[in-house]
Amino acid sequence: MLKFLLSRFALLIPTFIGVAIVAFSFIRMIPGDPILLLAGERGMTEERYQQLQAVYGFDQPIYIQFFNYVGDILTGDFGTSVVTKRPVLEEFFTLFPATIELSVCAIIVATAIGIPAGVLAAVKRGTWLDQSIMGTALVGYSMPIFWWGLLLIILFSGILQWTPVSGRISLIYFFPPVTGFMLIDSLLSGQAGAFKSAVSHLVLPTIVLATIPLAVIARQTRSAMLEVLGEDYVRTARSKGLAPNRVIGLHALRNALIPVITTIGLQVGVLLAGAILTETIFSWPGIGKWMVDSVSKRDYAVVQGGLLLIAAVIMIVNLIVDVLYGLINPRIRY
Repeated sequence: MLKFLLSRFALLIPTFIGVAIVAFSFIRMIPGDPILLLAGERGMTEERYQQLQAVYGFDQPIYIQFFNYVGDILTGDFGTSVVTKRPVLEEFFTLFPATIELSVCAIIVATAIGIPAGVLAAVKRGTWLDQSIMGTALVGYSMPIFWWGLLLIILFSGILQWTPVSGRISLIYFFPPVTGFMLIDSLLSGQAGAFKSAVSHLVLPTIVLATIPLAVIARQTRSAMLEVLGEDYVRTARSKGLAPNRVIGLHALRNALIPVITTIGLQVGVLLAGAILTETIFSWPGIGKWMVDSVSKRDYAVVQGGLLLIAAVIMIVNLIVDVLYGLINPRIRY
């Protein structure tokens, strides 16, 4: 198991280097000068411009900037935002709990609905129920996030007025953050109605973000279940007279969950990518909206550091999934 773990960990090194190169190059391909954007309409003298170029290291050759950037990353320095003047790492961990809260709620909803839906579709293969579930999953997978989010806002926030439009909690509530997770902090605050307000703000973003992972999990579960249901040990369990629920739940689903767990782990990247649009639509103060704002402001340090940190989170989750996969199925360790 240790050899398997080390081999998987070794694969992260070239991946991280590749992400660093992409993160460094990406923002510099976008037209615009961060120094001039920082000056705004006030403008600045040529002398002041050259001073700021030297301060942020933009006057050096590109390859020197890259090596300095990598060197700082290796020492744990992800840079300082040109706009806010705060360390990128500090801003990331301040905003990351909001994205984690949204993503965890989304993956819980996607898993809680997707796995039973996939199992039901497999058991009822070929029936109208199977076709309805898979048709709905295809529609959910095909819907653009920005369109789906705006549609839900118009219906539930505009017409029905059941949910808030944006934010994490109503402005009438204020309490110092303890964990950074609004659901937990609202409970700890002891303010009446704070938790309900936090939940109501979380509902629509969770539904929007969970839609695509839910569809993928449902389809993967159905495919895995159909493959397992045809195995000899399942037919043997049925021939012994075991209850159908026991055969499906204990014998079939347990083995079908192996590829499903991998699929759930891979959806972390989808969630973080989808969070960029979802957080922008719902003005959710997480890393997705932070990254979008930073790109528009050409904040090199934030975009570079943010991409690296997001990639690191995804790689760590995938490593955990590989380890779990190895624990569930020992044959893949060799």
